[in-house]
Amino acid sequence: MQFENDHLYHIYNRGNNSQKIFFTRDNYLFFLEKIKKHIVPHVDILAWCLMPNHFHLMVYVNHVELEVKATHGVTQSHPVSKKRSLNNSIAIILRSYTRAIQKQENRTGSLFQMQTKAICLTQIDGVSPAWFQSKYGAIINVAFPEREYPQVCFDYIHSNPVKHGLVKSEKEWEFSSAKDYWGEREGKLINRSRTEEFGLVYSQGDF
Repeated sequence: MQFENDHLYHIYNRGNNSQKIFFTRDNYLFFLEKIKKHIVPHVDILAWCLMPNHFHLMVYVNHVELEVKATHGVTQSHPVSKKRSLNNSIAIILRSYTRAIQKQENRTGSLFQMQTKAICLTQIDGVSPAWFQSKYGAIINVAFPEREYPQVCFDYIHSNPVKHGLVKSEKEWEFSSAKDYWGEREGKLINRSRTEEFGLVYSQGDF
């Protein structure tokens, strides 16, 4: 994945061979804690949704790389720091979460697909304006992709649980930012001011 500062991205991955990646409520909460710890320092999150066998994040990248303090071999007089990229942070989440699930489920092998995908929503050079990722969504025609792609992605992420038949209304699904935009929860993961900056409007989905 190639990230640049000051751009919006849709980041997503799914279970290897479409297998489940979340087995219990605690699994979802554990994954969210890892997002807060490793991803939020790099980005502002505008939308998110965790599904039984995949996840979506819509983020604005503030820092492609961050300086982090090493946890090993550090002394008071000789602090050690190193650069960590957003790619590295995503990989850390997936590896550590995979290890936890392998232990929980007494299993081995890959949990996620090998490559996490990231589509830039604010830099569309070389991308057909008629195309929006198909593996998780649909082919979409938009007249002004540089303005409409972010809203299309924002809506799509929140509508996922309804489209997959898990709930009848977006607000019923606990593990997405729809509940926060709906006003039923004061989630700290999303950055509302960044959402407003891009003119994104939550339509409150299906009633």
